[in-house]
Amino acid sequence: MSETFRMYLEIGFNTFYLIVIWSITAVMLSRKKRLTAGEWNKARPWVIGLALLALGDTGHVGFRIVAYAMGDLAATPSLGGFSLPLVGTGALATAVTVTILYFLMLEGWRLRNDKSRSVVYWLFCALLLFRLVIMLFPQNQWAEIVPPFGWSLFRNIPLTVVGICLATFFLREGFKQSDSFQKRVGLWICLSFLFYLPVILFVQKIPLVGMLMIPKTVAYLLIALEVKNNYFPKK
Repeated sequence: MSETFRMYLEIGFNTFYLIVIWSITAVMLSRKKRLTAGEWNKARPWVIGLALLALGDTGHVGFRIVAYAMGDLAATPSLGGFSLPLVGTGALATAVTVTILYFLMLEGWRLRNDKSRSVVYWLFCALLLFRLVIMLFPQNQWAEIVPPFGWSLFRNIPLTVVGICLATFFLREGFKQSDSFQKRVGLWICLSFLFYLPVILFVQKIPLVGMLMIPKTVAYLLIALEVKNNYFPKK
């Protein structure tokens, strides 16, 4: 695959993704008035989480598009006297919002299944908070296009643990209650990590593996569609 083809493929998909994720978010908010107070209480964590995902990814993939337009992914324009590494700043933005998304999906699961905030719930919250703390360290080298292997792996371990356990929770309750929404959300979470883990492990040595971020992102779009169709259906 040539670099030029790869660039245009990425730009095309990123543009498509941003249009779709923001459109889904807008549709959900436009249908909010149809929900009762109880229905909105259960849907709210999902809407906030997906809106944050869209916002963070606007920085992540949007900055990559701008960097390509400037001729180099290493583009670092000056903003108010400060250097702004576009790709690294976008990667940090989406890392933060994805972390918050998983907390809000955990809360969405809890509310849908009328669960209490158990020890496991707070343990997951602690793991996600720990990930946010890890991301503060300069060793993450956010200004780099390709993150350092050790710290990339380190900060993704808590997210992976929470994500796989949460997917298991969704699948378990989905089969227990014959709830197709929870079954599918659990499946899409599993698939997102199936595509994401090779990127974490091998992108430093095999840059082309980074293209797996496309199907990983599609899995998040499918989660967003499930939320829209389940909590905010057409009349």
